[in-house]
Amino acid sequence: MRKTQLLNSQISTVISEMGHTDSLGIGDCGLPIPNGVKRIDLALIKNLPSFLDTLKAVLLELQIEEVIIAKETEEVSKELYEEILNCIGNVKVTFVTHEELKEDLRVCKAVIRTGEQTPYANIILKSGVVF
Repeated sequence: MRKTQLLNSQISTVISEMGHTDSLGIGDCGLPIPNGVKRIDLALIKNLPSFLDTLKAVLLELQIEEVIIAKETEEVSKELYEEILNCIGNVKVTFVTHEELKEDLRVCKAVIRTGEQTPYANIILKSGVVF
């Protein structure tokens, strides 16, 4: 059994296969995941698991150097946006439109679907390096 805190084998596998600047998406339950992109579906019921809990779990394992967030997140879901900033620390934030974010999902190694139902609870994490 793994000693690290992240137990989900699909997420762990994707993270272990990521290289520098590869990307991983985390989205709410309504985010359309493009055909051909690996879907890791965690959604159980409304808001379980939450977007923030999933983000925090992923950040236990994944070194990030940049995040991509829709401008609409900051505008519509300010509280969530502030929580995201608290989770990611001093990391570059790139803003795009929600439509652009959905297009950017096409190059993600995978997209994790949560049960979140907060508008624009979506993010793309770009892998950094640990050295």
